Amino acid sequence: MRQYYGAVPLRTQKTQKGQQLEYSQQRRSPRIRLQVPVFLRAADPSGVEFIELTKTLNISSFGACITSAHLLRENQVVQLTVPAPSPTSSSLVPNETPPISAKVLRQEVVGDTRLFGLEFLRPLE
Repeated sequence: MRQYYGAVPLRTQKTQKGQQLEYSQQRRSPRIRLQVPVFLRAADPSGVEFIELTKTLNISSFGACITSAHLLRENQVVQLTVPAPSPTSSSLVPNETPPISAKVLRQEVVGDTRLFGLEFLRPLE
């Protein structure tokens, strides 16, 4: 099955758990179609900093596609953190993951939604 993200043709394949993998010849690793809530920390084009709770649409060890209500610039570095569940009685569980730095590679508008292709500055392990 082929889909298109921007101008890059993608093929999808289902995993044993029913998740969809997307890949093309340009990808260093397959992307998993997975919605993960993330806090996006960045600055808009006028320089005003913001924090937005948004989500990934797909993710790999090298990057992700996210949605955002804000405008981001190409090559802009942004920070993503994944919120963690509230600690019950232990303070050993952090409220969020350490920040993941990413660079905006491209953007696309689909209807009322802005999609941003991000490349992580350090691959996820």
